[in-house]
Amino acid sequence: MYTRLKRAAALAFAFAALSPLPSMAQNFTPENPECIAPANPGGGWDFICRTTAKFLFDLKLIPGTMQVTNMTGGGGGVAFAHVTKERNEDNNVIVAASVSTSARLAQGIFEGATAADVHWLATFGAEYGVIAVAKDSPYTDLKSMMDAIKADPRSVAIAGGSSVGSYDHIKPMLLAKAAGVDDVRQLKYVAFSGGGEALTALLSGSVQAVSGDFSEIRGFYESGDVRIVAVLAPQRMKAFPDLPTAKEQGYDVIGANWRGLYMPQGASDEAKAFWSDAIRKMTESPEFQASLEAAAIEPFNNFGADMQAFIDSNIADVTSMSKEIGILK
Repeated sequence: MYTRLKRAAALAFAFAALSPLPSMAQNFTPENPECIAPANPGGGWDFICRTTAKFLFDLKLIPGTMQVTNMTGGGGGVAFAHVTKERNEDNNVIVAASVSTSARLAQGIFEGATAADVHWLATFGAEYGVIAVAKDSPYTDLKSMMDAIKADPRSVAIAGGSSVGSYDHIKPMLLAKAAGVDDVRQLKYVAFSGGGEALTALLSGSVQAVSGDFSEIRGFYESGDVRIVAVLAPQRMKAFPDLPTAKEQGYDVIGANWRGLYMPQGASDEAKAFWSDAIRKMTESPEFQASLEAAAIEPFNNFGADMQAFIDSNIADVTSMSKEIGILK
């Protein structure tokens, strides 16, 4: 998946430089724009919406401010159903999405839903997953934790800010497989409605580890409340060279998570062109790129037909991965 992300990013950058901006975008102006984050505050989807809302306003790409609505439930399924069934023709709403969204669609967790039910707007970044424990945890590195899981897969409760079968769940399953666990489905995963809740559970001692993305956990790491035992990246992050990768500890697992947005399929062509144009301009701004770099998020841009092609391939990848680790038959 990492190789596919890098290749798609390079192609998307080239096409973005050559493609003209859609003129239809000039024929639409949003009224009361809204971004739906399908989880509680503090998680990755919330980060997408609040970052997008801030920069669209700061760069004067939308008139006025954008409302951020946190809509929890069903690992994003409540928000997906709300948009597709109740607001399918709404021109003013966009929704945060990530690899967890495509994972749910691949696995059929959004009952009766398909990727074609919404209009995929863009990806604008990708970041790597991390595994974190509390600062006083007996697990001082990834190996000590994986050894405990190999001895008893139910002995370590791992929290994630999304449902069973999501990418937060898949990441530790891939690590367990690399560690030699016979049946990775026995792993004890505890699902929460957002990364903030998962981290609260870790700090309270309700769980022993958290699977999430770096942007979700960074603040707790910098405050010293948690210890990151592994970054699921091919090499150490430049801005955080002290954090070890899973790969260097003997577990060849890469976990890259894209960040993006979708909107109602029934929205007007003018609205679709407007939001694609606005998000493209946002990603091209030095201010936005600086914010991604500060959050250790790599640029990863897909728009229009490139975005749809990426979603199709990403769902195919997640389907294959889910079958490999036993989530799908």
